[in-house]
Amino acid sequence: MTIDLLNIPNFYSSYYLQSLELSGNLKYRPENVFEKFNNRGFVIFRANGKLLVVDNHDPVGVNEELYEACDFYFATNKLLDHPSYNQEKVRPLFPHYPINIIPLYLKTFGLDLIRRLKPKDLARELYVLNSRPKYESMSPSNYSHDPYIFFSGSTWKKEGWANEIRAEFIRACKRNADLVFEGGFIPRSDGNNFGYDAELNTKKYGPKEFSRLSAKSLVSLNNPAVLGAVSWRLAEYWNSSSFVLSFPFKIDLPKGLEHGENIYFINSSEKYDQVLSEVLSNQGLHEKIARGGKSYFEQFCTPTAQGQYLLSFV
Repeated sequence: MTIDLLNIPNFYSSYYLQSLELSGNLKYRPENVFEKFNNRGFVIFRANGKLLVVDNHDPVGVNEELYEACDFYFATNKLLDHPSYNQEKVRPLFPHYPINIIPLYLKTFGLDLIRRLKPKDLARELYVLNSRPKYESMSPSNYSHDPYIFFSGSTWKKEGWANEIRAEFIRACKRNADLVFEGGFIPRSDGNNFGYDAELNTKKYGPKEFSRLSAKSLVSLNNPAVLGAVSWRLAEYWNSSSFVLSFPFKIDLPKGLEHGENIYFINSSEKYDQVLSEVLSNQGLHEKIARGGKSYFEQFCTPTAQGQYLLSFV
């Protein structure tokens, strides 16, 4: 199948460029009407006569111009209770994450990267893409039950509830004498750490080291994200056979998750101590959920699987 790519997406959508490359004959055929969506978190493409849009932004609602133009509108963060996402043509997406696709990026867009993007924007895209790991399907043998937890993240001005949920996780890990904890909050450049000085990182982690340490972690917290979004790290956790601990999702998924099978859901940060003790003492439960998450990823979330999902609509 020929897939006509109509804009130049930014690094948010790198996973989906790889998905489309693996799923058909991908050709860049820019259309002026979509020029304004270059270097943004949209993938706009045509396949089998249908126009499809992939929206990888925070859950602020669909772009109405693109919604009106397309046949199907796929949203990474399709909020369950947001009217904009409950429109007829909107579909949910599976979790994914930014990857290094520089060779594909340069091959697909060629000199149009210079013609259609500002030099500063292009330089940033190449820098960020290069900092990300290349996609690979991690071996299930990556699974481990070592008493080591790595967690690091930013603090946000407008998401105090998310800051506290993550701070409580850091504290719970630190007070468990049977765990080795590494990480903490990333210090803010403005010096205002919202009272979380005791939970700050002592070092900086580049994206590739972050991924490597996350893959070793006994528990991976599905980090509450802005406006109810799901962290893009979720898919990366599953790929590395991690045990994922999460609060209930506020977004829709094409295929639901099962507590105790491929994820461990909690409703309160007061449960952290209990969960950490349980996964340390019950390797069978830990391995079941970790391998269940890996199975979910392999079935639904790989670039090939996601490309097939998108094209199943055309």
